[in-house]
Amino acid sequence: MKFMSTWTFQGGMIPDAATRFLAGEGTPDPGTTLLGRWHNADLSGGFALYETNDPAALYRGALKWADLLEINTVPVIEAPKPELLSQANTRNRTISSHLRSPQ
Repeated sequence: MKFMSTWTFQGGMIPDAATRFLAGEGTPDPGTTLLGRWHNADLSGGFALYETNDPAALYRGALKWADLLEINTVPVIEAPKPELLSQANTRNRTISSHLRSPQ
């Protein structure tokens, strides 16, 4: 399953977070694959995309940064292709119209 973690820096913590990150402490816990990490250009925070079947591993990783960052992690799904959305929307309209029609 994929998870997205967003973070913002707690006041004045950027230097400490940078030191910790550059020391290699941004590596995810075993059982978690880092798919990508992006930092906001204004240095306010960023987000990372992970894949894991062990949400507790994400929790353990977040604990390592809780003194420096505000972290929010949520499960995510990939957006379907537009043509699939169109097909689903058409099916839903058809079903809805049948439900509203008197029998």
